Amino acid sequence: MTGTEPLLAPLPDAGWSRVLCVVAHPDDMEYGTSAAVAAWTARGVEVTYLQLTAGEAGMAEPPDVVGPLRATEQRNACDEVGVGDLLILDHPDGMLEYGLSLRRDIARVVRTVRPDAVVTANFDFEAYGGLNQADHRAAGMAVVDAVRDADNPWVFRELAEEEGLPAWHTDALLVAGHERPTHAAAVDDAAVGAAVASLECHEAYLKHVTGHPKPEEFIPEILREGGVRAGVDHAVVFRVFDLGGLGGSGD
Repeated sequence: MTGTEPLLAPLPDAGWSRVLCVVAHPDDMEYGTSAAVAAWTARGVEVTYLQLTAGEAGMAEPPDVVGPLRATEQRNACDEVGVGDLLILDHPDGMLEYGLSLRRDIARVVRTVRPDAVVTANFDFEAYGGLNQADHRAAGMAVVDAVRDADNPWVFRELAEEEGLPAWHTDALLVAGHERPTHAAAVDDAAVGAAVASLECHEAYLKHVTGHPKPEEFIPEILREGGVRAGVDHAVVFRVFDLGGLGGSGD
């Protein structure tokens, strides 16, 4: 911030009871966003994690070894922030394809969980200081469309007719890690600590990332920078898209 930019609006999440977080890989939620998750679960919000791949192509060992290992690490990370519901799909890591199959799989979970809000990660072509990873881009686009698919009774009719999952309207879509955030979720010290601990759970994976800083060295700084933009000590920032349930407070 330059000091002249307006503060980000507080995230209007007081009435939420369920949140669905959809990302491509294990650890994608752990780079700061899990602090918001810890804050939500601490006040009784039910949070579900949906990971579209097992992250099996992210390490040097064979995929049949890495997939279960990363699932265990993600389960431990979920425990640190109070997430009891972890779903991992079997789309191929590194080769995630945007398309009807992926949209249907996400829409199915949206209709099952019935969330007030859906969270995903930045899927811009350029993100995080460079070119965004292919799976991130495919995942984000599919999430945007699947949230709307889930709300349309005439899209993926088999979900209702064969699986008993009627259409569901989600109030808001939140994109974490976006360079142009609109809202901020203030988080306390306990949530900051939980976010650090959640990333530390990905111990085996982090050992494969050359030069990766220690979580305690950069996660609190990310959240402090978010706090500066919101006028609080620490915050997670999001670009929020109001899908018709926030009373005009979204993007």
